[in-house]
Amino acid sequence: MIASGLLLLTLSASGKDIMRGRLAANPSPVAFGNTQAGATESLAVALSNYGETDVTITRVTMSGAGFSMGSFALPLTLQAGTATSATITFAPPGSGSFSGSVSFDTVAEDQVTNKVVLSLGGYGINADVLNPNPSSLAFGSVQVGNSANLSETLTNSGGSTITISQANLTGSGFSTSGLTLPLTLTANQSVTFTATFTPASAGAASGTLSVVSNASNSPLNIALSGTGTAAGQLAVSPASLSFGNVDVGSSSSLNGNLNASGAAVTITAASLNNAEFVLSGISLPATLGAGQSTSFTVTFTPQATGATSASLAFSSNAANSPAVQTMTGTGTSATQHTVDLSWNGSDNAVGYNVYRGTVSGGPYSMINPSLDGTTTYTDNTVVSGQTYYYVATAVDSESQESGYSNETQAVIPNP
Repeated sequence: MIASGLLLLTLSASGKDIMRGRLAANPSPVAFGNTQAGATESLAVALSNYGETDVTITRVTMSGAGFSMGSFALPLTLQAGTATSATITFAPPGSGSFSGSVSFDTVAEDQVTNKVVLSLGGYGINADVLNPNPSSLAFGSVQVGNSANLSETLTNSGGSTITISQANLTGSGFSTSGLTLPLTLTANQSVTFTATFTPASAGAASGTLSVVSNASNSPLNIALSGTGTAAGQLAVSPASLSFGNVDVGSSSSLNGNLNASGAAVTITAASLNNAEFVLSGISLPATLGAGQSTSFTVTFTPQATGATSASLAFSSNAANSPAVQTMTGTGTSATQHTVDLSWNGSDNAVGYNVYRGTVSGGPYSMINPSLDGTTTYTDNTVVSGQTYYYVATAVDSESQESGYSNETQAVIPNP
């Protein structure tokens, strides 16, 4: 007999779960720190597949002002355990805090999708820039021998300290003053100095002021321009003054003229090399336009007898400066007039007194220092151009004085 029954088969199986591909980014988040506005900073981000199957990056999405990523060919498949890198760039459009993100969309072999979001952050600061005001200096037309000044201001518009180390000039006739180097400017601080154009010849001139510093825009070049114009001429007339004979202690005055031609002339000073001559009638400095003239006066007051001379020099910005006028004069002794008086004698008189007045009929003043025993007297104290009136009295032995005699007149001529 055949026995029947049930055959039991036992199967066992073993294995492990497989981790699907998954993307990871490092560093995360991406922090750029401080970056100057207008500049760029880049950081590399490692993208790794830490799963055991392939993962494919299908799309990358950026957000946030100032953030960008280098070229990245998509789709990009990363095998298990492999990595690639992406370059993130931060270019702040201004100052302040900026944030953004980059998203990586992925798909694994089993078609499971995932999104990896990487946060981005950075801080924009103003660039260390040295700003000029004005950006160029145009002096216009300046007469040869003159100078023109313009102000220039440099401002630190950045967020940190700027040190100016040099200010180099090119171009004939240009100079600066009021800028002491080295000079440090803190944020938003300014310095103002003077630029000067002093043309040595006629014609257009140009140059550059090159400011060297640790600013991002160093060297800062400021254009300079100007035109030198021909200097005028100053004529003095007459070329010589002759005062002739002048009594010592007296004065004589003569006039002269100054005339500008060709261009305006500024007369800055005048000098005389002889103290017996004095200039008056002109106030300096004085500017004469082309074709204009002005007058002046020279006075000669001799202090001693004899011939003398002098030179009067007018300093100016004229091409022929100084303009010189010569002068001569002779000091002479003043004419001393006298009045000789005489009268008839009086009986019993021991002497006589002489009286003088300037008005007919008196009052009179006695002019003899002591009793005169003669009947004549010479008055040598008279002044030219004056009229005098004289009387005399007789004095006896008892000192009795008579009345006034008849009046006599004397007219003193001018020298």
